[in-house]
Amino acid sequence: MALIQTPQEIFADARAVQASALEQLAAGDIRDAAEKAWCATKRATEAMLLATTGELPPTTVRVSSGLRALSRENEAARTLQSRFAETVRFLHHDCFYNGHCEPIEDTEQLIRDVSKYIEDAELLARM
Repeated sequence: MALIQTPQEIFADARAVQASALEQLAAGDIRDAAEKAWCATKRATEAMLLATTGELPPTTVRVSSGLRALSRENEAARTLQSRFAETVRFLHHDCFYNGHCEPIEDTEQLIRDVSKYIEDAELLARM
């Protein structure tokens, strides 16, 4: 399997993973949907960072620090940074790892909101 290297390929991967998250949500598997939505968020952020900095962060810690660094220079990135942090905290840690997905309505909305996050990351990547 070839490595995905371009921002466009990584964004496509993020959209595919988000589609899978929405399928899992529709099937009633909120924990798997939450983890897939988190993965889509991370992939979109990686793509945006690759597009804006020329470097693909190798770890989640580097994705987070890269987004923080970019947010110091770019107001649009600040909004993404807070949304990224919310997604990692609630979807990845609380819901997926710990099984604390309540209130369900909020978690479901956060999962759906990842689609908009991906769009916003793509817009920032084009700036």
